[in-house]
This record gives sequence, C-alpha cells and structure tokens, in this order.
Amino acid sequence: MTRAKFKSFWDKFGTLSILILIMICLSIASPKYFMTPDNVKQIGLQSTVYILLAFGEFFAILLAGIDLSVGSVAALVGTFIAMMLKANVPVPAAILAGLLISLVLGAVNGVLINALDLHPFVVTLGTNTIFRGVTLVISKGSPIFGLPASFKGISGYVLGFPIPFIFALVMSAVLIWFTNQTVVARNLYALGGNKQAAWYSGINTRQFTLFAHMLASFLAGVAGVIMTSRVGAAEPTAGEGYETYAIASCIIGGTSFFGGKGKIFGVLLGGLTIGTITNGLNILNVSSYWQKVVMGTLIIASVALEKLVGSTVKD
Repeated sequence: MTRAKFKSFWDKFGTLSILILIMICLSIASPKYFMTPDNVKQIGLQSTVYILLAFGEFFAILLAGIDLSVGSVAALVGTFIAMMLKANVPVPAAILAGLLISLVLGAVNGVLINALDLHPFVVTLGTNTIFRGVTLVISKGSPIFGLPASFKGISGYVLGFPIPFIFALVMSAVLIWFTNQTVVARNLYALGGNKQAAWYSGINTRQFTLFAHMLASFLAGVAGVIMTSRVGAAEPTAGEGYETYAIASCIIGGTSFFGGKGKIFGVLLGGLTIGTITNGLNILNVSSYWQKVVMGTLIIASVALEKLVGSTVKD
C-alpha cells in the first residue's frame, strides 16, 4: 500500500480500526464479561456523556482552539437543574432553563475570547475554574439528592437499549447533517482552516467564534442533563477532568488540533473508544490513576499519529 493510499484509508477507517483493535484486546483480556450483551449496553450508556461533551469540544477545536470549560458547564447546568427540580419546577421547564444557562456560559466564553483577543485555551482555563466555583457556591459544596423519578427516567431503557445512547445517536445524525449541509458549518471549517483568509472572504470571524463556543457549551449542558439524570443526583464535582475525555475523543476521532478538519462521525467513534477503554479498564480492575495515564498517552499518540500520517503524502 502506498503512503497516499494509507493516508486515505486512515482518514476513512482509522478511528474504527482503533476501536475494533481495542475491543479485540479487551475481549481477550476479559472473555467472560467484556462482550456480554449487558456490558455492551453499559458501554453505550457510559460513553454517552463523553460523546456529547466531545461533540461540543469538536466545534471549539474545529476553529483551531479549545474549550477547557465543558466539564464545569455540565456540572453547573446539572446542579442548576437539580436545584430547580427541588423547588418543584416541572422537569421540562427545569431542563429548558438549564440549557439556556449553558448558552449564556458559552456566550461568556465567546465574548471574552473576542474582546480580549486571547487564545481560547487561556480564556476557558479561567472560566473553567469560575464555573466550577459557581457550582460549588450555589450547591454549598454538597450533592443534591431526591430528584423526581421522571427526571431519572431520562437515563432509563427503551426496548432494552439505553435512552441516553439512543439520544446521542440522534444528536450525531443532526450534527452530521449540520456539518455537511449548512453554510454556517462551511464557514466554521473555513475559519478553522485559515482565520485571515476567512475574514478576507467576508466571514464574520467574531460572530462565528461566539456561535461555536455557544454550541460547545450547549452540548456540554445536554451532557450535564444526562449525567445528572443517570446518577440521580447533582454532584458539584461531577465532570472534573472530563474535558480531557472530550479532547481525546475528538483527536482520536480524526479532528485536527490545527483546525479546519474533522467529522462528527469520527468524534462519535472517538467517544465510544474512550467509553470502551474506561469500561474495559474498570472490568480489569485497573486503578483510576492508571486510567488517567492511559488517556494522556492516547491524546499524545493520536496527535503524533495525525502529524505522521499527514506528512506521508509530502514525503
């Protein structure tokens, strides 16, 4: 196989190949438990939050930026919704209000990035701490229990399949359509590929930067709804470090850290890969400390592999 053909193959099937290889290895390591129907469903359920956070992170990375606040946004939205539910606000109204809050948090990120003209890494590093602090303040650092059964039911099962994972698949279909068929998405890809050229071509770079970060936070807010519903309580420390999983899902899924390149389907597979690894390591009783080592290694290896494969055509 020539280098050009290998690059073409990797662009199309690289993430899927990684996922299949990992599943084979974990099946060999744990033949009695890993590939059982119940555990496969558990992988889907466990992957949902990673997938939704990664979908949001995708749009930040697409602009050659990053959003380090997605985990804190998910926690803050979940806590806000739980507090409203405890105040007897109807479930749909509480969820809607929580998602509106997520849009406001995304707007804060976007406005600060545009106004201060700083790299998103710096801005979202700061807002990540701010949003987490606000979550701890409004919850007084304590979990919020006793949520309605109808809210917990969001993370139930239908026809034997976890509802959150079905929702993630539907969301992926919507985002695939959005990224492939809309002018807005084409402008986002153009902005990520070359910001100056996008500006010269008439694209309002500030407006689309704001939009991308609002979309990222909105999807993180959706992840927060699922996360809170699944646990049955709002934990103020929930989602800590989840930005790492979101970034890893995007990079493993083929999204370029340098902007302008990536596909939602790849991110979906990347999130499934992270969920599969986490599930498999838990089954094998691997320490959570070592799991962090694995995730960090995966991010570095994925970026290095992207550069290596990308350079094959030039050689």
